[in-house]
Amino acid sequence: MRSLSLTIAPIALAGAALAAPAQAGQRASVSVDETRLDRAIIAIGKQTGASIGLRDPSLAHVRVHAIKGRMDAAEALAALLAGTEARARRIADDTFLIERAVAARRPTEVPQTTHLEPPPPEEIVVTASKRGTLLSQFPGTASVIDGAAFSLGEAALGTDGIANRVASLTSTHLGPGRNKLFIRGVADSSFTGPTQSTVGQYWGNARLTYSAPDPDLRLYDVASVEVLEGPQGTLYGAGSLGGIIRVEPMPPDLYDTGGGAWAAGLLTQHGDPGGDAGTVLNVPIAEGTAAFRGLVYGGIDGGYIDDRLRGRDDVNRVRTLGARGAVRVAVAPDWTIDLTGTFQSIKGDDAQYADRDGGLTRASAVAQPFRNDYLLGEFTVRGMIGDIRLVSATGISDQYVAETFDATTGDTPRAFSQTSKIRMVTSETRLSQRSDDGSGWLVGVSLLHNSARLNRKIGDVAMLAPAAGVRNKIDEATLFGEATIAPLPRLAISAGGRMTYSWLSGTAEDVPQTYAFRFDAEARASRGEWRALPSVSVRYNPLDDLLLYARYEEGYRPGGLSIDSDFIQRFDGDRIGTAEIGLRWGGAADGDIEIGASLAATRWDDIQADLIDGVGFPTTANIGDGRIHSAGVNATWRVTPALKLDASVYLNDSKVTAPAPVLIATMAPAFDGFAPNADALARKVADSLPNIAGVSARVGFDYGAEIGNGMLLRLSGYGRYVGKSRLGIGPRLDQPQGDLLDTGLELRIGGADRAVSLGVTNLFDTRANRFALGSPFLLDQADAVTPLRPRTIRLGIEMGF
Repeated sequence: MRSLSLTIAPIALAGAALAAPAQAGQRASVSVDETRLDRAIIAIGKQTGASIGLRDPSLAHVRVHAIKGRMDAAEALAALLAGTEARARRIADDTFLIERAVAARRPTEVPQTTHLEPPPPEEIVVTASKRGTLLSQFPGTASVIDGAAFSLGEAALGTDGIANRVASLTSTHLGPGRNKLFIRGVADSSFTGPTQSTVGQYWGNARLTYSAPDPDLRLYDVASVEVLEGPQGTLYGAGSLGGIIRVEPMPPDLYDTGGGAWAAGLLTQHGDPGGDAGTVLNVPIAEGTAAFRGLVYGGIDGGYIDDRLRGRDDVNRVRTLGARGAVRVAVAPDWTIDLTGTFQSIKGDDAQYADRDGGLTRASAVAQPFRNDYLLGEFTVRGMIGDIRLVSATGISDQYVAETFDATTGDTPRAFSQTSKIRMVTSETRLSQRSDDGSGWLVGVSLLHNSARLNRKIGDVAMLAPAAGVRNKIDEATLFGEATIAPLPRLAISAGGRMTYSWLSGTAEDVPQTYAFRFDAEARASRGEWRALPSVSVRYNPLDDLLLYARYEEGYRPGGLSIDSDFIQRFDGDRIGTAEIGLRWGGAADGDIEIGASLAATRWDDIQADLIDGVGFPTTANIGDGRIHSAGVNATWRVTPALKLDASVYLNDSKVTAPAPVLIATMAPAFDGFAPNADALARKVADSLPNIAGVSARVGFDYGAEIGNGMLLRLSGYGRYVGKSRLGIGPRLDQPQGDLLDTGLELRIGGADRAVSLGVTNLFDTRANRFALGSPFLLDQADAVTPLRPRTIRLGIEMGF
């Protein structure tokens, strides 16, 4: 079988590592047959004495034509790559790097960067723009991460691996598969209820969630990850208030058979051991026409929390099992059909929290397991009609989430359990066209159906009784579009809009109909609503390496039904609008320094948020209006061809400017009649939105060097600071969290076919609090924290075949 490099590992091929018959820099007799690009450059390196690197895994299998004649390395590479999607960039005397070139007619669908030698900024493509916009022409804040930049250890972290690289992304920390994500300070609450997420998540062209927690899919074998700060209402509609995250999995290779496998052991200080393993396989069904790519993986994160009351150690073990499969068929030139399936199951033995005393112990009367099973299928057609690109994608997903909380208030152990069953069907078809100057247009239609059923039980552990539940359904039909004109060579103006009609309905579950609708007799009836979302942006490139931009865009979430104790009540949709200005500077012509900065002001009306009712149940309501001010700066410095440094900082200031009556009423009991001005005190308590730190920052480095025989040494590390925040809205949720430093360091030695790695996370074994929630029923009895996983060492091996 031919070797297929694992795209989750860095790739480097160096002709200079092989015996070279010619003196570097001189003309030599070059002869290369028609073959794959990675094999061709090894041959050229041997024949010319040049050192040639290829670190973009998607280019390794590009077919190149034969060349023959006397030429030096630069001439040979130019002839070899003529007419392909790659180019050779000289980075030193007789040292070249093969990179993806800007397509003459249209950008590539899948952007690729490299963790060791990133291409110039103009070569990075933001596919989440749905038009393949070059980053140098994208009027907004975007982070584009090459999938090869994620080591196997980072890929196993799932969404945390992205958050470790993007300072504006944060989340709650109930546990894998239970968390809510936030971007740009747009955070509503700590619990996952009937409200839609403020962050849109996409796997390829398929939407992952609607009113469900982050499925936390592992990042193995992915081509790229993009984070766009929001709102992104024009292109992505409801639920993209803070922004979107789009993960592009590696597509099947139509030409080569091969695969790879890995295994690793984990040792966690103060806890149980664990590990992860997996394998990826690519098989052409008909060479050049159809291929299959599959991935299977599993992992165990050993527990490290001890339960004193039940006398059990390391109770919080988490097991993950997943698989992906994809078939690609090239039905005609420029036309492909993709059928993909994704499955992942996360099972946690117990909750992740401890007492707020600096230790790793707690006292709980019952076990608090959790589970998230996720299944996604997608059918996508892509093609070109002249210079117009068509993409049509249909996806269906099922998600099952089960959680148990300790609800003991006396001597008898009591538990509260809730299960969510969510099914979502989406379909989108769009046409787009773009020119080299960034002008062009996009138009599309989309349909969505989401059904979410929440059932709850509470009582003695041996006999749980049904409690009030709710079912929400929504159907959406949308027309959206965007157009860009370039009236001057360095100026572009974009405008877009989205028109959505939503049909919402909801019913009570396990509640006597006489009591079901205390607040609104019409809440049980279906209703429809129209939403129009505008966007406008301007970008100006005064210099080749400098982009200035300004944009305004809106987003929204529809309303629905929620539970308040044993009653069902309706909450309204909310709406957000953000004005942003920013710049990106690409530095020197070879991209040695890159800087980005942005300022944003956000208005948020009728904020949907989860509160805690008098019994301890989470409940959803509109808490009023608010505003968010944010600023971000990031910089990357290529110190040498082998060493890259990066740093970023994100500042956030939020405020509930006009609390709703329901929020003030919820807070009133906490003042116990002693407050001279309860409304003023309620406003003070609601001064900022939850879960978002006032400051977050990251520093990192990445060093890579070829050490001979096709082997590469890579050393990387990061430090991420997350400032102080609070758990939620209201006195009962006014618990401090954050103010933590997370760190990691990893060494990898090897090539495309074999490698070993050693990684360490939480280098200083800190006990900082990531999240201040244990059980919502015990907020008045216990002071809980969710500590960082203690210092953990991962030793892994990788093989290609």
